[in-house]
Amino acid sequence: MENHNNRHTCPNTIRTYSDTLLLMRFSALGDVAMTVPIVKALAEKCPDTHIIFASRPFAATFYDNLADNITFLPIDLKDEKYKGLRGMERLYQTLAGQQPDQVIDLHDVLRTKYARMRFRIAGIPVSCIDKHRKSRKRLIRQGAKAAGNLPTAFENYAAAIKQAGRSISLHPERQEILKTDSRSLSPRAASLFSKIASSAAPVIGIAPFAAHNGKIYPLHLMEEVIRILVSRHPGINILLFGGGTKEKAVFDTWCSGYENMVFASAECASMKEELTLISRLDCMVSMDSANMHLASLVGTPVVSVWGATHPAAGFLGWGQSLNDAVQADLQCRPCSIYGNKACKEKDYPCLSRIKPETIIHKIEAHLR
Repeated sequence: MENHNNRHTCPNTIRTYSDTLLLMRFSALGDVAMTVPIVKALAEKCPDTHIIFASRPFAATFYDNLADNITFLPIDLKDEKYKGLRGMERLYQTLAGQQPDQVIDLHDVLRTKYARMRFRIAGIPVSCIDKHRKSRKRLIRQGAKAAGNLPTAFENYAAAIKQAGRSISLHPERQEILKTDSRSLSPRAASLFSKIASSAAPVIGIAPFAAHNGKIYPLHLMEEVIRILVSRHPGINILLFGGGTKEKAVFDTWCSGYENMVFASAECASMKEELTLISRLDCMVSMDSANMHLASLVGTPVVSVWGATHPAAGFLGWGQSLNDAVQADLQCRPCSIYGNKACKEKDYPCLSRIKPETIIHKIEAHLR
């Protein structure tokens, strides 16, 4: 593919841009959510650049209408056409069809490595994220106190952008990165939004699940958190966030026991609607999981619970305070960067030793 330094037209607007920059990140929800404040800052810093962000289809919620000079490119890697070596070549051809002048790989996995190679052969400048894998291994071996903090995921993204010759300033303050609009909610979500918006009582969200057991606070202890909160704050509104069969069964049981508790995700027709509800919370209680990052994007404070993982690995939500991170002080933490390793003690003492009162104290600091 031949690279031309001609002017590009962005399909989002009628405006013409001087160059096109392609960014790639195809990972899980939380990781992609963490790119949003960085890419938005880049769009504001480089208004004459057409930025194409390629990711899984769910990320359209983040990138549609984020900035006039950003175009979202959905690529469903679960599609059979992207499987195997032929699939990697097809992925490259799809990306190359955007005719980028420069490429930034924010993922650094086999598929994106292949695409980087092909772009280099085609003469397109490429830069790539440094995930500091050696430092992550040292963090696991030595512990957070000995190894210290790693660069945050946001700093890693920004460094990859700087490597491409485009620097941005990082100001991780809690703020509304994504705009929400309650006027476009479906009837059920609108009804719930109206209820919490008009309530004089506090409103909190609880997202007690995560992808791995090493991140999940024991459910019986989380239920104790709920019981104490309800007893101390009569009328408090609690919205539950999560999905899946297991989650639904737990949430249905909890909701049957408390008057002002709602399985909010079941009332929403889309992730965009969930974000609108989250924006109205006094605070979100979340594990080290995607909901921490969703809340961060709409400026909602998060009381985050950490077990096998650790904020020192660099995954605390954008603009969130380390003071709101609940952790047990154990030498074996962190034992995993992603929480996906089996516990040597079998019962995850990093989570079970966190007292409900500790979490409640953090929550109450945010109640209006």
